Amino acid sequence: MTRTRKPYARLPGTPGVYLFKDASDKILYIGKAGNLKRRVASYFERPPDYRIERLVGDIKKIDYKKTDTALEALILESELIKKHQPPFNVKEKDDKSFLYVEITLDSFPRVLLARGKDKPAGERFGPFTLAHSIREALRLVRKIFPFNTHEPEKIGRFTRPCFDYEIGLCPGTCVGAISRGEYLKNIRNIKLFFTGKKKQILKWLKREMKSASRALEFEKAETLRRQIFALQHIQDVAFITEDNLTPNTPALPAGRYNLKPAFRIEGYDISNISGTSAVGSMVVFTNGKSDKNEYRKFRVKTIHGSNDVAMLKEVLYRRFRNNWPKPDLILIDGGMGQVNAAKLVLRKLSLSIPVVGIAKGAKRKKNEFIGKIPPGIGERALIKVRDEAHRFAQAYHKKLRSARMLT
Repeated sequence: MTRTRKPYARLPGTPGVYLFKDASDKILYIGKAGNLKRRVASYFERPPDYRIERLVGDIKKIDYKKTDTALEALILESELIKKHQPPFNVKEKDDKSFLYVEITLDSFPRVLLARGKDKPAGERFGPFTLAHSIREALRLVRKIFPFNTHEPEKIGRFTRPCFDYEIGLCPGTCVGAISRGEYLKNIRNIKLFFTGKKKQILKWLKREMKSASRALEFEKAETLRRQIFALQHIQDVAFITEDNLTPNTPALPAGRYNLKPAFRIEGYDISNISGTSAVGSMVVFTNGKSDKNEYRKFRVKTIHGSNDVAMLKEVLYRRFRNNWPKPDLILIDGGMGQVNAAKLVLRKLSLSIPVVGIAKGAKRKKNEFIGKIPPGIGERALIKVRDEAHRFAQAYHKKLRSARMLT
């Protein structure tokens, strides 16, 4: 490989996995990318440290495998690293602290994330080196194939459906709304997905959809049609941040190498009067400036009566069902109850995002901050986000109340 031409020039700008090889065709390093050409170019155009310089000096050939999505690139990368054990993927070999997708051996198997150091409780897929990526992957998969996270002794024993069922993430194992046979089909498809067999899943789903249509089971056929469409149109623009760091290096300065995307704060507020016309707002500030194109409003659907904490939970669950960019910080207009509710939702969704709340104080005359404010973020900036979330929620609530009075 000569330095007079760009070795990555022939690579496509699509998702996939790249394989760096030496002169003897030995694989040196395997990585994933949302854009193969851009990611591989960064090794040659970015000022390298000594490890990267050594790696780049040994590269004589670059192979790649395209995938339909960045999500599938993540899965393929894990499989290839496990198979080939490249010498520059040292971190990936030490898998004790990395995450696995684990499917338990219960009658209605649970789908969980487990650390390598934990004792296996079922079939595992991985390891996955970037925790945020595999958490996001599992979140996307659950939207297509809802799965159970309830303890075995609680299956079918709920008096009412769980909240995950209400928002389409639990298939109804909580109240016995799905048979074991139908549920195991979802588990089968999840296993196939995490072994890179999306085509096989689509083949089976299309066959089942035709069979359901012939049997006049139109509701089932529609569910299968939606699953097929979702698999074929996975939206993972915000799913993968390339390989955030080059292999085996400490954290590089974000500003210098432009590795960190713009800092995104999402502010939330609930507005209601005695539980009527209840709404939630989400405002977005990027690098300190409001981004009104990213604002979202929610009409509360499942909570009746005045319960701001429960309403906030609903809004957050619904927000994270959507494939919107992941925030770097969540700001809540509320006290400890609201902050704890937000943290509970994030834990259930296996998301790690800092949460800060702003309460108005005992006499409602001062701002009390709940939670640790990340470095570089000022209190005045957070108050500005809180005030905007409050304004946006109030405006939407007023609009709904006015419409209700006219009907």
